[in-house]
Amino acid sequence: MPKLSNGEIEHLKNNLKEKGYKLTPQRRAILDTIIKSEGQHLTAEEIYELVKADCPEIGLATVYRTVLLLEELGAICKLDLNDGSNRYELIHQNENHQHHHLICTNCGKVLEVEGDLLENLEKIVEEKCNFEVKNHSLKFYGLCSDCKNK
Repeated sequence: MPKLSNGEIEHLKNNLKEKGYKLTPQRRAILDTIIKSEGQHLTAEEIYELVKADCPEIGLATVYRTVLLLEELGAICKLDLNDGSNRYELIHQNENHQHHHLICTNCGKVLEVEGDLLENLEKIVEEKCNFEVKNHSLKFYGLCSDCKNK
């Protein structure tokens, strides 16, 4: 997955300003950590542990509030990978929908599938059900190549 571009970061800053918020050093540290960890699907607690290394004064409550704010602004989305934790990942402006995930039921590895695999199905749903699809989430469960080859 591509990293956030400078344009996307500017868009986020403007979005924050429009809602009366600033991109504070703490928020920037949290966002930078999420960007650096892209594809790892971190929990708020994991984000906190990583941010704390560079920003020891930060509190867990600040991370939770910032994660909720970034989700509200559409910069990140919450994922439920059926492991009992809310996990987060970046949303890129050029993505129409969330990408899909492959979850290994043996080792827990999560792989991302780029591209919209459900475009045709969405059209069928919209036509047959008179329903406008805004987003979707698709998870496949099985064995990753490492576990399959053991």
